[in-house]
Amino acid sequence: MDIELERPLRILIMAAEIVPFAKVGGLADVVGALPKALQDLGHDVRLVMPRYGQVSPERFQLTSVLDAVTVKMSQYQEQVRIMQGSIGNDIPVYMVDAPRYFDRENIYGYIDDGERFILFCRAALETMRLLDWSPDIIHCNDWQTGIVPNWMHTVYHEDPFFSDAATVYTIHNLAYQGIFGYRILEVAGVASGGFLYPQIVELANVVDIMARGIHFSDAITTVSERYAQEILTPTFGEKLDPLLRSRRERLFGILNGIDYLEMNPATDHYIRSQFNSASLEKRAGNKQALQERAHLPVRSDVPLLAMISRLADQKGFDLISQISQPLLAQGVQLVVLGIGDQHYHEMFQNLAVRYPQQVAIFLTFNSELAQSIYAGSDMFLMPSRFEPCGLGQLIAMRYGSVPIVRKVGGLADTVQEYDPRSGLGNGFTFDNYDPWDLFAAIVRALELFRFKDVWRTLQQRGMEADHSWHASAMRYVDVYRDAIAFHKSGK
Repeated sequence: MDIELERPLRILIMAAEIVPFAKVGGLADVVGALPKALQDLGHDVRLVMPRYGQVSPERFQLTSVLDAVTVKMSQYQEQVRIMQGSIGNDIPVYMVDAPRYFDRENIYGYIDDGERFILFCRAALETMRLLDWSPDIIHCNDWQTGIVPNWMHTVYHEDPFFSDAATVYTIHNLAYQGIFGYRILEVAGVASGGFLYPQIVELANVVDIMARGIHFSDAITTVSERYAQEILTPTFGEKLDPLLRSRRERLFGILNGIDYLEMNPATDHYIRSQFNSASLEKRAGNKQALQERAHLPVRSDVPLLAMISRLADQKGFDLISQISQPLLAQGVQLVVLGIGDQHYHEMFQNLAVRYPQQVAIFLTFNSELAQSIYAGSDMFLMPSRFEPCGLGQLIAMRYGSVPIVRKVGGLADTVQEYDPRSGLGNGFTFDNYDPWDLFAAIVRALELFRFKDVWRTLQQRGMEADHSWHASAMRYVDVYRDAIAFHKSGK
């Protein structure tokens, strides 16, 4: 056995958002949970993120570890401070404290986002040097860190401190690529390389930072096996499918997990009645609590459907809008939690006014309320147009809510259609992005809901499945070691 291949790794994970400090989407959940599982496997893991204004030093007990780090930006330099928090069992989370760039109301959506995250990435790498902690793996996530693999072939190519560091680049959602003009190359110090993709018309005269992460990294991952295959096609490839196909030997799909310590209906203090797969009868108290909170009639016999999501077309709300009347005619209750496009806000508000006995909308994001919805709903809807992984269906199953999903991306990898003949399956699926295909899947679920013993078996199957991070973390370690081998080969 090669001892070098088995030794613990030093893993630096860079991300723009990490639970519990800052969250916009699933990226934050992943980066908040994966390091704990990697540490459990014996590896030395450290994280870096920006310190946004909303990340209170007092609340998170942050300490200052470096008072002044010099960051080179094009022809000028910035001074930043590095603070430190932790997650899990004292896993360090370094935070780049640069108020001019990150002390703002939102995390993303500014005209200088390119400069903001280039500053973050450069500061993260220089911090490792000042702390004298040289990583074996630099694990980059989404476009905000996509410049780092590019730098490993340019700015840091001759730097002995990083010479052994292999890069792994994870695509959480290919739709958000970080597209900027030529000036961002100058800020990043890579202008001499120019534009990289004259053969891809859409990218010939722009800087696509995610594309650079894909192009230069030693290995690429995405968040489900199905999505790794889908993004090689024009349908799901967001114009990067030619580039991805050229690197398909380095592309790996690894399904996200969920944090089983955090997401545990047997210990969850946010829900009224704690329960497990052997005590599902206790779950009824959570349905009652949810109906009370949503001001819906408290009835155990009425199927309660739920959605927790960003209110956007990608998540299938355009399908819901087309079947809302026949769906409600089935006598169901529908609870929706999320914020997003204004016309969906108005759609659900109007439905709640017209059907106050059946529809409740919470235009917010509230983790306590989300837990009560997972624990109290009978069925969980995710009719997504595309879904790289999806965590909602995994949490729903963990809490005994049966998923109804479109057979795409990570949803296809985790939810299998219930087959009444064999008794196999753990939910309900549909193939075509079509409102009536979705409606048919819901009707199949409503039919089965009447058979309580079979429904209970379906709930237990979902609750007892292993979607923890342990297996996924082992896959990541395999990819890390592949990346190190690729890096050493120089190819």
